Amino acid sequence: MKPLVSIIMGSTSDLPIMEKAAKILNDFKIPFEINALSAHRTPQQAMDFARGAYDRGIRVIIAGAGGAAHLPGVIAALSPIPVIGVPIKASISIDGWDSILSILQMPPGIPVATVGLDGAMNAGILAAQILAAGNEEILKTVKEYKAGLEKKIVKANEDLKKVKFEYKTN
Repeated sequence: MKPLVSIIMGSTSDLPIMEKAAKILNDFKIPFEINALSAHRTPQQAMDFARGAYDRGIRVIIAGAGGAAHLPGVIAALSPIPVIGVPIKASISIDGWDSILSILQMPPGIPVATVGLDGAMNAGILAAQILAAGNEEILKTVKEYKAGLEKKIVKANEDLKKVKFEYKTN
């Protein structure tokens, strides 16, 4: 089984966040890989990874980074495939804003689809949706997942009907 998605992160301290993307991809039965790469500490490996990802069968890259968060942008500059950036509120972070802005504010020609702070779960879903554009099986799984979200809200409203307050009208 060859991976379709590559999850990368600046260091393994990002794993508690990035494993949320892995869980979604695993639940959707989408083959993926996980690696640590640093735009600053392993620039040559990051460059080699980005330039060779497509030829290895990777179709979407999910790149998480905290602090200055250059990894997603560097990868997007060197790879022709979609990159989803996950800003991470790291221990060195300025409340996550440095990560958000570093990933979100890319120059023209170097797009990075950016999810919310610590939003690796949404990155996994977005990767699945990108792949679903050309894969009926993944499309079916994404549709089932979305239907499940709707059912959760319908059930929540049924449960809320049982909550009693003197002045509650529904």
